Amino acid sequence: MTREELAVPRAEFRSYYGRPVLKTPAWNWMIAAYLFAGGLSAGSAMLAAGADLTGRPGLRRVGRLGALASLAASMYFLVADLGRPERFHHMLRVAKPSSPMSVGTWILTAYGPGAGLAGIAEMMPARLRRTFAGKVLGWSARPAGLSAAAVAPGVASYTAVLLSHTAVPAWHEAHPYLPFVFTGSAAASGGGLGMLLAPVDEAGPARRMAVAGAGLEVVASRLLEQRLGLAAEAYTTGKAHRLRKWSEYLTIGGALGAAVAGRNRPAVAVSGLALLAGSALQRFGVFEAGVESTRDPKYVVIPQRDRLDAGRPARGDDRPVARFPRFTAAVKAVRAAAARALDGSGRRGALRSV
Repeated sequence: MTREELAVPRAEFRSYYGRPVLKTPAWNWMIAAYLFAGGLSAGSAMLAAGADLTGRPGLRRVGRLGALASLAASMYFLVADLGRPERFHHMLRVAKPSSPMSVGTWILTAYGPGAGLAGIAEMMPARLRRTFAGKVLGWSARPAGLSAAAVAPGVASYTAVLLSHTAVPAWHEAHPYLPFVFTGSAAASGGGLGMLLAPVDEAGPARRMAVAGAGLEVVASRLLEQRLGLAAEAYTTGKAHRLRKWSEYLTIGGALGAAVAGRNRPAVAVSGLALLAGSALQRFGVFEAGVESTRDPKYVVIPQRDRLDAGRPARGDDRPVARFPRFTAAVKAVRAAAARALDGSGRRGALRSV
């Protein structure tokens, strides 16, 4: 050890006058509610499509109406928190694949009509069903529901990608795990709604979906806490920890109830309610963890210092590497072939005009 190392004490962590490095997100609780409602809508749409294909009208009705109501609630929370709700349509003016917000907007645009049409078909009165318009609407309900179910996984997971692409440390560092947490939570909540409201003799698929979703959510959540490093403290301390701990208790309890309740109506309903509450608390817990991580500058500065000490460059300095090289190569080949075809047709048209 050199004389300078002995004379100069090791620098302690501090930020500029102890002030936060990042600005706290301006979002309020409505965004956390939007995260939950969107996931519930996606899970319900997938459950409704399965019920429709397997001849379970009661479960299908609950799923379609749940998807429509949850979608309406999520859109309300999202638009109300924008600050200028009347400008929501401006988000549809562009389609930017590199922007999770733009991609998410178009995912919702593709999902909404199918979920809405299928839900409206379930609310159609019997007198209207006998008319020509009612018959057309009833016939189109299945294709609409299936189209919504096809887009539903994107609805369930894109909000996790959206959060992960922010500068908020607890969200950004959790990008490998948040999509699995949110997708599992969406499946658990959709199954929980079916267990709560559908006839118990048709609720078997809802119970199985809830158990699978709860398992994925709990495992991904535990991995997040164990592998995230310093940023995991935002999830394992304070209000976020309390919310997520109760979420885990309710989710595991609801999944166990779904597995053993059978056709016991009170037990199935209580288990479904527990799964819904657990899913909501998970979303609010993740939201609180992100907000808290922006208030303490250590979540920004310490990881940066650790990377420098280890000789690793910042992520922005890394050379971009294609994550799916075969898929990327195939897309480039198709794009080049299309360009050659268009160029050839343009030349032939020019020769004809001459």
